[in-house]
Amino acid sequence: MSALLEVSGLKVNFGHVEAVKGIDFALHEGQITTLVGANGAGKSTTLLALSGLVAKAAGRVVFAGNDITRMPAHKIVDRGISQVAEGRATLTTLTVRENLELGAYHRNDAQAIAADYEYVLALFPRLRERLDGLAGNLSGGEQQMLAIARALMARPRVLLLDEPSMGLAPLIVQEIFLIIKAINQEGLTIFLVEQNVRQALKVAHRAYVIETGEIVLEGTGEALLDHPRVLEAYLGV
Repeated sequence: MSALLEVSGLKVNFGHVEAVKGIDFALHEGQITTLVGANGAGKSTTLLALSGLVAKAAGRVVFAGNDITRMPAHKIVDRGISQVAEGRATLTTLTVRENLELGAYHRNDAQAIAADYEYVLALFPRLRERLDGLAGNLSGGEQQMLAIARALMARPRVLLLDEPSMGLAPLIVQEIFLIIKAINQEGLTIFLVEQNVRQALKVAHRAYVIETGEIVLEGTGEALLDHPRVLEAYLGV
């Protein structure tokens, strides 16, 4: 199976600190791929580099056969890669409706935008009830739903999810992961960065473990759930 997005030799530096140390990985169309690891391992930095939001010191990123390594962030969105940032980054002084409309800012296909608007409101019924309320008045779980819905309004081919379970109650985490599975089953390719290793590996087709900026394990999500190193380091077994 050829990769939809392929990363080779990716390095990211912050001053003299090498945060990501020449990693290779691939995302296959229609799959959930997860990158798991401890806090500070380089997970979020990897996503930011893919999105063009931090500079790459070295490496190559190829998406749908095109080199996007040096492409600016807004052009990467245009190509079909959307990111849901860690901490949700909803625009709290705008309404839910305005946040969703901003997700489609680069599109001009009004009929398709309207269809996607109805799709995300069906996916997240709670947002429909709060359309004209400020995003800042939503609960943490509702803000996470809004952040995902806003990213989907860009109609991406690849959705980058950065720590979607962070700070949420266990029941809300389960709901978010059910939604992640549902949108993937409709064909969306997802790259999931997550500290909740068990949840991430349960939904992932393919998984990578990153430690101090280096990928140390890869395999299917199912296989890594049973891997002794993962069990010991991340699952407390």
